[in-house]
Amino acid sequence: MTDALTALREALPNLAPTSLEAVLADANLQTRTDRKYLVQPEVFTAFAVGIRDGYRVLDIAGLRSFRYESVYFDTPELASYLGAARGRRHKFKVRTRTYLDSRQSVLEVKTAGGRGETLKERMPYPVDRRFRIDAAGAAFIEDLLDLADGARTLEPILTTTYVRTTLVDLEHGARMTCDADLALTDRGGGTVAMRDHVLVETKVASTAGSADRLLWKLGVRPSAISKYCVGLAALNPSVPSNRWHRTLKRYFGAEDSRE
Repeated sequence: MTDALTALREALPNLAPTSLEAVLADANLQTRTDRKYLVQPEVFTAFAVGIRDGYRVLDIAGLRSFRYESVYFDTPELASYLGAARGRRHKFKVRTRTYLDSRQSVLEVKTAGGRGETLKERMPYPVDRRFRIDAAGAAFIEDLLDLADGARTLEPILTTTYVRTTLVDLEHGARMTCDADLALTDRGGGTVAMRDHVLVETKVASTAGSADRLLWKLGVRPSAISKYCVGLAALNPSVPSNRWHRTLKRYFGAEDSRE
């Protein structure tokens, strides 16, 4: 077991549990402001102590960490990736997300709001179709995105796997995900991994929350990281990657910067 996964599983057992129903009812932030942090295991342990009184941990049948898989889709021209890489206003992401422990899957479309917030729509999706876009999925996507050649042209570009623990502040409607053992694989089978940090993502309705302020106090600042974009940039030298150069160099050992 890696240091990051050990920290994730051992730092949070004393938090009070909460159910999936409570999370969906009180902290299901589909429109939100996200901040991402790459946290060393020892700092994550201190962070977990500091947030203990305000947050609860998602607990399903005694499990507090869950295996996730996400498949990211893009156009042949990589419109999704390039929209993020070049800071375009109307950027988007399309992915299937599978909860491997329960074998349930959803199709998600993420877009950026006018004030920088993340908007997310999802629908249940057959787990055995998670590597392709079927007719129902295409109709769902096309209701949300204006794709020149339609959603059926979207291709699976990158697959990510990781272990996630979800924390919620039910009083303030805030949520936080903590991911360890992140592995990113492109469609050619190339893989990069980040196993020595916990990826913490805070999700709040507007301003920074207590978790953000504690991370800042511990000396951790937000990082420019998108699992899809960083993974594709690390594995594909031909795509522009300046937006994630610092993250690639520091956490994935990439030395180059491409425009």
